[in-house]
Amino acid sequence: MATIIGRTKEQSLLKQYLQSDKAEFVVIYGRRRVGKTFLVRETFQSQFAFYFSGAENATLQEQLLNFNAMLRKSSNFDYPITDNWRETFMQLTDYLENIKTKGRKIIFIDELPWLDTPRSRFVQAFEYWWNTWASAQHDIFLLVCGSATSWIMNKIIKNRGGLH
Repeated sequence: MATIIGRTKEQSLLKQYLQSDKAEFVVIYGRRRVGKTFLVRETFQSQFAFYFSGAENATLQEQLLNFNAMLRKSSNFDYPITDNWRETFMQLTDYLENIKTKGRKIIFIDELPWLDTPRSRFVQAFEYWWNTWASAQHDIFLLVCGSATSWIMNKIIKNRGGLH
């Protein structure tokens, strides 16, 4: 099994955020194949309350189907398939409100930029979910990754809307 080499500082920062007493939203971005996902998986092992990865070049419906499949797998509940991100995030809220965990609920969404398909309104739904629910929960630790650096910078880090 592979081990992380030379990422002590990054792992320490992630673990500090895990110890926070407020909602945390961490963005990890960089070129493909540099170990972003590996860093998160190895640091938190099987502690994820929810894990999902966007699929490259998938349509809105395919992304929603994939998200629903992971939500069903995580929850053992038969959530209906939605046709939009806002309802999908409301299902995620329902799931997270009803799970019992020790400590924080770690939500890891990998390849976040791939979820923003044309006319999907993903960013608006994501902003709404974070602002109206997730950011108010003291036990939420949201990690997102993406290799589309310009998308991450423009839509998340430099966001002047709901994620500002």
